[in-house]
Amino acid sequence: MVDPRLRELLEDVAGGATSPADALERLRTLPFADLGFARVDHHRPLRQGFPEAVYAPGKTAEQCAAIVAELVASDWGPVLLTRATEEQAAAALAVTPGGTYDPVARLGVWKPHPRRTGSAVVACAGTADLPVAEEAAAALTALGWPPVRLTDVGVAGIHRLLAEEPVLQAADVILVIAGMEGALASAVGGLAAPPVIAVPTSAGYGSSLEGVTALLAMLASCAPGVAVMGIDNGYGAACAAARILAALERARTPDRP
Repeated sequence: MVDPRLRELLEDVAGGATSPADALERLRTLPFADLGFARVDHHRPLRQGFPEAVYAPGKTAEQCAAIVAELVASDWGPVLLTRATEEQAAAALAVTPGGTYDPVARLGVWKPHPRRTGSAVVACAGTADLPVAEEAAAALTALGWPPVRLTDVGVAGIHRLLAEEPVLQAADVILVIAGMEGALASAVGGLAAPPVIAVPTSAGYGSSLEGVTALLAMLASCAPGVAVMGIDNGYGAACAAARILAALERARTPDRP
């Protein structure tokens, strides 16, 4: 996949709007920039269609801020700082203003992608699952696909889910976020036609085993074709959905690079 900005840069050089020296300066950090404590992968948008995200846990606030600044300066976007504390997000925003931070999703975002074609639904079983659901929804929004959110539609009151069947059927992809026994993934997978990406969460009582019960239930789902992410991995689910949506977008608009 070729990022359209690279194509535009090459066309500008060919047309004389940009000098080769200016283009070389913009491309100087490919494939990565070495900050000493991190090698920032600037080549990822050309390979995968979206940039490297910054995983905040285990990093100092200063390291988060430096990596975010490097990514934002590269002119690729969007830039995501995942699982960030308020301290880490504040440090990054101080060095690189113009971003936003969602404390529920624990996600910092700079240079979000404009709205793209395609539709997604994030269905969340219960309010306790919201941090993971919001991570998925906020990341997907930053990548250009703001999803429809269905909150508190777990199987303990399945009529709440059945009332949303038209919304589920209209989506291109559905992300199901559920803890406890994870049954919502099977219910949605058996009810709706779009691809289903299930995310088990660590929410639940003792026998939920911090998400292991939901994970195994989703893996053993009787609804065929349900794809399952790791426990609490809302960001990974958003990236999986983005790959599906990007492929559909390319199929619908074959001239898109």
